[in-house]
Amino acid sequence: MDNITHTLTGLAISQAGFNRKTRYATLAIVIGANLPDIDMVSRFGGNVDYLEYHRGITHSIIGVTVLGALLAGIVYLLGKRARPTKAGPPINGLWLLLGCWVATSSHLLLDFTNAYGVRPFLPFNGHWYAWDIEPIIDPLLWLVLIAGLALPALFRLISEEVGARKTGYQGGAIFALCAVVALWGLRDFSHSRALNMLNSMTYRQAIPQRASAFPGFTNPFDWTGVVETPQAFYVLPVDVLSEGLDAQDARVFHKPAPSPALEAAMATRTARVFMDFARYPWPQVVSNENGVTVTIRDLRFQSARMQRGGFAIRIQLDHELHVRSQQFSFSGNFQSNQS
Repeated sequence: MDNITHTLTGLAISQAGFNRKTRYATLAIVIGANLPDIDMVSRFGGNVDYLEYHRGITHSIIGVTVLGALLAGIVYLLGKRARPTKAGPPINGLWLLLGCWVATSSHLLLDFTNAYGVRPFLPFNGHWYAWDIEPIIDPLLWLVLIAGLALPALFRLISEEVGARKTGYQGGAIFALCAVVALWGLRDFSHSRALNMLNSMTYRQAIPQRASAFPGFTNPFDWTGVVETPQAFYVLPVDVLSEGLDAQDARVFHKPAPSPALEAAMATRTARVFMDFARYPWPQVVSNENGVTVTIRDLRFQSARMQRGGFAIRIQLDHELHVRSQQFSFSGNFQSNQS
């Protein structure tokens, strides 16, 4: 998920009660809710390094536990030296530790909900797991979290105006967290319906070998379906409120025949990293006067309504099948002179 969602979730977790148990809870939990993304430093090594290491060990069960403990220890040690500037609960190491662990774990859970996925059992098992119910950025999540955090502040101002007792923030934060879970329930129900619709069809008389549904940007009833058959992949829009699907709406991506060029491209580091991550890899092999260009796209990031899709690699080979260049792009756009 995006860091705005992680930050708002951290604020809600703190306001739900942790800020009443120990000083510096809000600071520690907001940092902890974003801390697993420290692996973004791998971006300095290039896109391929980022793809290999992002959502790696820092997004595992062991990783979030260690990060939570380190963060709690640092905040506790610094907090003991600081002089409190206002009234509040004393610093409590155990509550800080629990709050930081909940915060880092919330990051893992939120990232699990989208199609990118996580590898929670690193370093022992590198398998990717994804719930596939949330887009990377979900304005609906922003809305329920902001509403739960902002409305109590508004009610507090109103109470001060009329001279009534000030209202707290805890109820709004708990409401926001419950609303997030409720939204997940709605999306999961819709996701299951989309999968049933995709699996109930045949595609050019072929039965699906596997099918997935990936969420739209805002509408929880709008999905992009990806279906694999022995001969091709099919990408099509899915509206779970409609009566059914029409296979004629699908974009068809035919599987290429095995070739020495494709085999040579698959042997590169870029392809190995990409194939470890990709769930629906679709290769294209195109010959030209300079050699052969192999492009592989992960169709789970391919829109059913747009011609181009993100998350792709391009391997350029000469006529002897030696590698001339290898690139990875999140957008599917490549620079012609990059090597």
